[in-house]
Amino acid sequence: MHALILIDQQKGIDHPKLGVRNNPSAEAEISSLLSLWRQKSWPIFHVKHRSKQRESVFWPDQEGFEFKEAFLPLEGETTIEKSVPCAFINNSLDDELKKLGVNEIVLVGVATNNSVESTARTGGSLGYTVYVVDDACFTFAKPDYFGLARSADEVHAMSLANLHGEYATVISREQLVEKVIA
Repeated sequence: MHALILIDQQKGIDHPKLGVRNNPSAEAEISSLLSLWRQKSWPIFHVKHRSKQRESVFWPDQEGFEFKEAFLPLEGETTIEKSVPCAFINNSLDDELKKLGVNEIVLVGVATNNSVESTARTGGSLGYTVYVVDDACFTFAKPDYFGLARSADEVHAMSLANLHGEYATVISREQLVEKVIA
């Protein structure tokens, strides 16, 4: 059985201070998968970041902490909070997945090189079959370790390359629907 895990689809992710992002159609792809999962009554997990840093766009008790309207959990869908990038740390996600008999997880959301990559690495290490939906994830431009400016597309691509074939299968939404969950 496979579960859909939506990572950090909160209002704060749209804050301009995060910089230039890639993949402007990611939310449409996420919505498409969310609709499919709801139609099939498959398990859905909404992961919400609760920052410990007051200046964060995900600081509790402010608008950025709230889910985006398009991704509000429905009754019966599970909300998991995290305070670090990985969605498996210091919460019940792994236990909840095991209770449901889930052995495959589909990751969508933000940021590809942060919470998505961290969650995929841990999920793969825990023995889950992990799918990262490349066109249903996005990230932001940032400098590399040596200070060279990297576009959001470059950061996204490198993160996906880090994951594919070792911790996860990187796949498009269309490929996932046609080949994996058909």
